[in-house]
Amino acid sequence: MFRLQGSKVLAVDMTGDAVKAKNGSMVAYDGQMTFKKLSGGGEGLRGMVTRRLTGEQMTMMEVRGQGTCWFADRASEINLVSLEGDRLCVESSNLLATDAGLRTGTTFTGLRGAAQGNGLFTTTVEGHGQAAVMSDGPAVVLRVGPQYPLIVDPGAYIAHQGNLRQTFQSGVTFRTLLGEGGGEAFQIRFEGDGLVYVQPSERNTIAGDL
Repeated sequence: MFRLQGSKVLAVDMTGDAVKAKNGSMVAYDGQMTFKKLSGGGEGLRGMVTRRLTGEQMTMMEVRGQGTCWFADRASEINLVSLEGDRLCVESSNLLATDAGLRTGTTFTGLRGAAQGNGLFTTTVEGHGQAAVMSDGPAVVLRVGPQYPLIVDPGAYIAHQGNLRQTFQSGVTFRTLLGEGGGEAFQIRFEGDGLVYVQPSERNTIAGDL
């Protein structure tokens, strides 16, 4: 159902089914479509509580119909992620669209979320289907194995999936190495078995310079 047209436009072919997408990201459609605004932060009571705690402004819409709908957002690169019953954790600002059958929610991220100014929660996507994740520049997918932990700068992190544990450690970030950091630095450490998505352009955050 999901396909890319170039690297910055997502085309979704629908035959009466639905897709959830970032509010305002539809750029064109043909056929017969209906649009319904959904609240952000995930579904159910936990999603409502999360929105209250974090003030999260992420909003999604449900698009249903017959035909093709095209989505894009600020000329961001789009990456397709397939889920086979596993869970994807993604920064809410980087989530463009998911199959309507995938469950969305929130998970507590602690220090990383607070340091980035994105709240203390990140978005989770679970089930069987596809999700479209955005990045500033072409995303790099890095494999984490049992013997190969991965250290990531918080500003470059987009998402991760698989059986991964994340911890936060203080130390030297990439900016500090270049003499651009002025305070205590933090990094994300991933261990286990899975994939981590990073972008080649860091956000303007204080994650690496507290």
